[in-house]
Amino acid sequence: MNQRLATSTTSVKSALRVLQILEVLTREGRPFQFSDFQEALGYPKASLHALLRTMTAARWLQFDEEEKTYRLGVRAWESGVAYSAMEPIEAQARPYLERVRDLTTETVQLAVLDDFEVLYVDKVEGQHMLRLDSSVGLRLEPHATGVGKILLAGLPEESVVDWVKGRRLERYTPNTITRSARLLRELEDVRERGYAFDDEERTLGAACVAVGIRNHSGACIAAMSVSAPAVRFGRSQRAAALKHLNAAAGDLSSALGYRNTDPSQAQRGRNHGKP
Repeated sequence: MNQRLATSTTSVKSALRVLQILEVLTREGRPFQFSDFQEALGYPKASLHALLRTMTAARWLQFDEEEKTYRLGVRAWESGVAYSAMEPIEAQARPYLERVRDLTTETVQLAVLDDFEVLYVDKVEGQHMLRLDSSVGLRLEPHATGVGKILLAGLPEESVVDWVKGRRLERYTPNTITRSARLLRELEDVRERGYAFDDEERTLGAACVAVGIRNHSGACIAAMSVSAPAVRFGRSQRAAALKHLNAAAGDLSSALGYRNTDPSQAQRGRNHGKP
């Protein structure tokens, strides 16, 4: 290997390790000591010391002298702010989430699909004491959630088939769909009717109904859901929630430039209030 190629390969490895350090801090959401990084990532001590020192000097990390811990630095915060400015779906969606919350009194969430994981990017709490345990930044497998089914159904069918092929679908409750063929049939139904349910499939006692949000090209870029304890989310409550979700998602999609010119989709939209 010549010197130029060796340097390039080393640089790529270092770049990947820097990203993995940022990812583990983001995922865990707590400060890390040096030993925590070693346990989580398994890097050689000398390399890890050098990476942490460089990232701290560049302010991607912040080091606490007393606690001997590292946390995300100001550069990570600045990147998050820049991301929000460039990808403003959360900011644009917030008034619509609040509108649905006010009409249903239940928790409303916004999610996107990131590498075939559901990522919750915004949430407005319901008005009841009994609420669901979820949070912005939470990542879940898509097959057991209403928003996940909507987002999977919005992908090209061949992409979903490739993803699910040979995959073990984790069972969370007795209601979880764990067979690939059944999930694919469920996604066909979701595409046809335009909405999805989570009927205590991820958490016993929790239910939700979800719809998609489309951009100017017609792509389903996000999903909005109403979630509630199953004991107060019966057929009539779901139908009412779906009606308000469809109206809000339609308005938000229009604001993003979506124009529905498919008569079959329009017909499905008229049937959306009949789960």
